[in-house]
Amino acid sequence: MGQGVDVGEAARAAKIALEYPLQLAKQYGITDAPLIHNTKVNTGRRPRGLCYHWADDMQARLEQENFKTLQLHRGIANATNILIEHSTVIVSARGDTMFEGVILDPWRFGGKLYWGPTLKDARYTWVERQEVFKYKRRRAKRKG
Repeated sequence: MGQGVDVGEAARAAKIALEYPLQLAKQYGITDAPLIHNTKVNTGRRPRGLCYHWADDMQARLEQENFKTLQLHRGIANATNILIEHSTVIVSARGDTMFEGVILDPWRFGGKLYWGPTLKDARYTWVERQEVFKYKRRRAKRKG
């Protein structure tokens, strides 16, 4: 991620990013593909496991480390379609944008971490969460 990133911090972040989703998968009761599990959550048969649950929990766990040289971001893809909207955590060198970072997406494979450069994700085009929230507020004002 860059010369300014502490090797120890990067190693801790990587270890958490790989191991913590496996723990979450057990807590969430993941036994199916992500979209099937989403249906179980949305129908009340499972309490958690939507993409934003994974992202919230991953972000909270990573924030416990108080990284000095790493920065956490939240990205959302497909924000104009609530049925396929997707949320995740992205980590970058402190001061870099999320677009210079690495996606940490445990939802995509049901607890097995997908990771890769934000701009090279062939499946999703990521937008900063705050930008998505601004867009949704503007859209709500136009409708209401």
